Amino acid sequence: MEKIVIVEDDIFLRVELENILEKEGYSVECISSFDTVLEDITSTSPSLIVLDLNLPKISGFDICRTLKARGIGPILVLTSRNQLCDELHALDLGADDYLTKPCHPQRLVARIQKLIHLYANMRVLLDVGDFQLDENTNILYVGENSISLSENEGIIIKALVKAAPSVVEKEELFSLLWGSSDYVDENILQVNMTRLRKTLDEVGLSNLIKTVRGIGYQLKGGDCE
Repeated sequence: MEKIVIVEDDIFLRVELENILEKEGYSVECISSFDTVLEDITSTSPSLIVLDLNLPKISGFDICRTLKARGIGPILVLTSRNQLCDELHALDLGADDYLTKPCHPQRLVARIQKLIHLYANMRVLLDVGDFQLDENTNILYVGENSISLSENEGIIIKALVKAAPSVVEKEELFSLLWGSSDYVDENILQVNMTRLRKTLDEVGLSNLIKTVRGIGYQLKGGDCE
């Protein structure tokens, strides 16, 4: 079931949108706290975000920019701002569609269906058996669950998947992450690996990554035991 996240500070409109989309068969999650809005959106791994621009504490434009940089989307802006300059700015920042309020429910649903369909066809999935990884968005799918990886987490897991069952040497990861293997503190790589392992634990993929002492890392089940 596709999951839609609604980022809207108007509680009455938020409830109305939630009801409309649930009747269409979508799983809906509403963001009502704007102190941690980016973290909350990322943690849900949504199929689509309906985003207002006029929000407390954080600009919808900033949310749009950050989500697009993290590969999270599609983003449908639904706002009362009806100026062309606002629409062009949002689209330039990475919004995939732009609708102004009030918006007919059928128009909203049609745009959502189209965006979800387009994004589904754009997925480039690495299938590893236990999980799938979308190379474009860094979203990792495990059964019915999914989670968004950070940029560095995505770089590491893609390197491990493509190299499996071989070991990925630490020097190669240094180059992929920071452009060079010179003068990189190995502790920084270990911190990134710890974060990735913690993220994988959240979707039941504990012990997926093995440390090959003195060499590098590999996916569990590789040829170095």
